Amino acid sequence: MRPWPEAGRGGAAAAMAMAEKFDSLEEHLEKFVENIRQLGIIVSDFQPSSQTGLNQKLNFMVTGLQDIDKCRQQLHDISVPLEVFEYIDQGRNPQLYTKECLERALAKNEQVKGKIDTMKSEAIIFVLPSTWSQRTMEVQAFPQP
Repeated sequence: MRPWPEAGRGGAAAAMAMAEKFDSLEEHLEKFVENIRQLGIIVSDFQPSSQTGLNQKLNFMVTGLQDIDKCRQQLHDISVPLEVFEYIDQGRNPQLYTKECLERALAKNEQVKGKIDTMKSEAIIFVLPSTWSQRTMEVQAFPQP
């Protein structure tokens, strides 16, 4: 499962459609959270006269959950690493996860590049002696004046 569609023909349009789905989910979640906040206010200061408003908010909550479920069905192929949820549980910004992943990838890239450079230089050291001895024999094969 890929979090974003592959680039290529139609890739930009697919990415835009995916972004719109995320925006829709975000909008529904914001409405749902606001509805719960208002519901909390009604419940904390409940009066028998506010029963109608309470019923409306409860119905809005059910409708909001249905809307969120519809969005979930549109985004069923999105996978989120569990570490992101750990970041959120720790009160950290989940965007830091992406930043730290990129930093780890860059560090690993530098490490691998260093190993490759070292192997290239060691390969040259192993190649030079055999080449050197071959050149020495070629020079000795020339007649001396």
